[in-house]
Amino acid sequence: MASFLLEVGTEELPASFVDEALAQWRSRIPKLLADHYLNPDAIAYYGTPRRLAIVIKGLPLQQADQTEEVKGPPAQAAFKAGKPTKAAEGFAQKQGVSLDALEIRPTEKGDFVFVRKVIKGRPISEILTELVPHWITGLEGKRLMRWGDGDLKFSRPIRWLVVLLDEQVLPISIVSNSIHYTSDRISHGHRVLHPDPVSIPNPDVYASILRTAFVEVDSDQRQATIQQQVEAAAAQTGGVAMISPTLLREVTNLVEYPSAVVGKFDAEFLELPSEVITTEMENHQRYFPVRKSQDSTELLPFFITASNGDPAKSAIIAAGNERVIRARLSDGKFFFDADRKVPLERYLPKLETVTFQADLGSVRGKVDRICTIANQITDQLQVIGEPKAHIQRAALLCKADLVTQMVGEFPELQGVMGQKYALDSKEPEAVATAIFEHYLPRGAGDSLPQTLTGQVVGLSDRLDTLVSIFGLGMIPSGSSDPFALRRAANAVVNITWSANLTIDLYQLLEQIVSGFSSNHAHVLKVSASELLQQLKDFFLQRIHTLLREDHSVDYDLVNAVVGDNDPEYAERSLRNLLDVRDRAQFLQAIRNNGRLATIYETVNRASRLAAQGTLDTKQLNPVEVVYPDRFQKASEQTFYDALVTLSQQGQQDYTKLVESLSQVAPVVSKFFDGEDSVLVMDSDPAIKQNRLNLLGVLRNHARVLADFGAIVKS
Repeated sequence: MASFLLEVGTEELPASFVDEALAQWRSRIPKLLADHYLNPDAIAYYGTPRRLAIVIKGLPLQQADQTEEVKGPPAQAAFKAGKPTKAAEGFAQKQGVSLDALEIRPTEKGDFVFVRKVIKGRPISEILTELVPHWITGLEGKRLMRWGDGDLKFSRPIRWLVVLLDEQVLPISIVSNSIHYTSDRISHGHRVLHPDPVSIPNPDVYASILRTAFVEVDSDQRQATIQQQVEAAAAQTGGVAMISPTLLREVTNLVEYPSAVVGKFDAEFLELPSEVITTEMENHQRYFPVRKSQDSTELLPFFITASNGDPAKSAIIAAGNERVIRARLSDGKFFFDADRKVPLERYLPKLETVTFQADLGSVRGKVDRICTIANQITDQLQVIGEPKAHIQRAALLCKADLVTQMVGEFPELQGVMGQKYALDSKEPEAVATAIFEHYLPRGAGDSLPQTLTGQVVGLSDRLDTLVSIFGLGMIPSGSSDPFALRRAANAVVNITWSANLTIDLYQLLEQIVSGFSSNHAHVLKVSASELLQQLKDFFLQRIHTLLREDHSVDYDLVNAVVGDNDPEYAERSLRNLLDVRDRAQFLQAIRNNGRLATIYETVNRASRLAAQGTLDTKQLNPVEVVYPDRFQKASEQTFYDALVTLSQQGQQDYTKLVESLSQVAPVVSKFFDGEDSVLVMDSDPAIKQNRLNLLGVLRNHARVLADFGAIVKS
């Protein structure tokens, strides 16, 4: 068995591209090898700022021979009177076999000629020589670049290639006009700590050889080293490092041989909000802040960097980092002091100068729409008094910090600074908290707003964005969603579910679309009715996805409650988001515990037959639509009596509804199949309709929970 190494040496790669490229290789290379009947023992993927590499172990030196069976012409065409025809000769010649190798076999369409060929396995070196260039040039990413006169695109200029099969250099060449990249066994170590070339004798020692040249190619090991060093360095300062997983991963791909360096800044900067300091350190400088203890939010005047330089010069590196952070924090303190000289409300007029979207005007106009929507939501929720006043005030001020100097410098702090400036301006705490919370969730895994004020303003902001951008015809398609509309709709649903808000989204969308179409008719790309339908469909898609992915509800059960092209269920889902969630989760629970199976067959059979009748799906009272004087069998009366009992019970308690349907199920079974069973589709139209109405009422009671016709038998 053989080992293989590919290393692509480059100029410093963007940190994000390292992980993206390795992820592409992980998904593609094993499949490409399998397509060539190659199944290695192990594949290791390595990446640093200056290289992408892969080591494959346990490769055969040659493919195994493969047997291929090829179907030829019909036997009648291939042989006449037992002798081969031109068709047989042509088929044999095309397949490279003699006529004696042809076999006649029966198939469903008659006898055909077959040939079984043995395809000789190719040397692994030959296969890899063909595949490897495509592994390199096939990598995709953002802002790939070209250099020289070539057409080759890559994240950064390629500088060397190492391609080894055991001790042998495979002759790989990537050509881009005048630039030729030819494989060798020569790699390169750390730029500063080991600038000399490194010779790789074979793939098995690749990682260890590079380690002696001060390059840790295993990114997981590099990340663990960084975390360990940063934690130890923080402990020496008497504090605890704040290690963001995102920053840790980014820093891992910025260094090849990390060493932790401690820096210090003036304690006077601790008067700044901690979010300003940590944002500057993490987002702008890639530093790890230090706080007093694990449970404390109070910072210490230290920071830690993962240096890629010479550890012997850590003091010089620290001094340089300290000069940078001092200047940045000085700017932050100037902005903070300047912003607080006027109340937050005084920034509202400046929002006229900030464009929300070219066709939709300024952010100030958006704020007015947010205020209107917030009032519509509070009306639905029947919020009055001080809570309503807080919502109105928070809606008015929620974007004011966008034109402050601090947020202009640190856009990541929008909402954060708004909360702090609101408190400085003596706004109620509920208003200040909502200004921060209305942005939540900002990303995956983020928390949701916890206060009613923050929830309502957050919903209003997102609903305005959705209606406005949809109104311009900018509906997300495929992976294109520049305004993050899917995320906005997900947040609307998740906030409503998390806070158990009794919002009628159907009515709310009608109100918002009506207002938008009246005030922005000049930019509206579709009619108001089309816009409304597009938004309803979009929200139904998001509800469907969230129930399946976040709440682990089976796809057919989601279809059964949301409705698969069923306008009644679609409207019901949007009018009561809490109910659609509860019904989906309840259905999943009774499927898991087996109770769904006890009623499924009966209800589903009744629903299929009832569809052939004309009974309205909202009719729940059998007394109004079923006539006992038309009964011919005792089973009909028993069925009717059970439905009367069922109709007298409440329908919103789904547990009781399922219990009642379970009690009705054996009665319906006798109606269908018992000794006193009936033929539903009787020749007498009146009797037939009466029996269909019996089944229709049962179906309708089941429809209170779900469309059983959409449920797949498990």
